[in-house]
Amino acid sequence: MVEVGFYHLLSTPLERALPRLLERAMGQGHRIVVQAGSPERVEHLNALLWTYDEAGFLPHGSARDGNAAAQPIWLTDRPENPNGATILFLVDGVAADDLDGFARCIDMFDGNDPDAVVAARGRWRAASAAGHSLTYWQQTEKGWEKKA
Repeated sequence: MVEVGFYHLLSTPLERALPRLLERAMGQGHRIVVQAGSPERVEHLNALLWTYDEAGFLPHGSARDGNAAAQPIWLTDRPENPNGATILFLVDGVAADDLDGFARCIDMFDGNDPDAVVAARGRWRAASAAGHSLTYWQQTEKGWEKKA
């Protein structure tokens, strides 16, 4: 079974939190897939990963760029793993259809949006029913705090 971590965003938006978590995962040697809710959102994240830090960027690509196997971070709006990723990041309320092949899944949701919280609880129940190992992380002023 896959370890599924639910990351409850409260103090910073996804656009600031996601790049930092991606940096951390890459620093641990992981290849990553980020699955977003639409092709437009993929393009937004593509631009974000080039510009979020003046001192650098995160190497990544999407279907528009091609050569998926060479991309350490793959941005998509479909359930796929063309770069042999070990970690799947889900954003925009996307639910994973299939976690086979991944060691870990990170489900990031906006805690300031009541509908997103309700939807995340549904994804939690589904992941639990599927037998996955679950953790819950809440964003605080000091950083991520493991709650469950």
